[in-house]
Amino acid sequence: MRTPKEKAKELFEKFLFYTLNDFSDENFEQTRQCALVAVNEMLGLGAIVGSDLSDSFYIYWEEVKQEIKNL
Repeated sequence: MRTPKEKAKELFEKFLFYTLNDFSDENFEQTRQCALVAVNEMLGLGAIVGSDLSDSFYIYWEEVKQEIKNL
């Protein structure tokens, strides 16, 4: 499994591919927001599945979220 930092970078780069018009700060922030949406979807999925998931699932995705914010 990838570290939260590696996963954050991977998600960001996937969205960058789709949002890349230029290398402006605005585009960078839009890409970051897209990656955060994906993480929030994972956390929401976890809430639906509920007790079937371990605490490590939530901890991992919260750490990924923080790493995206740190980009």
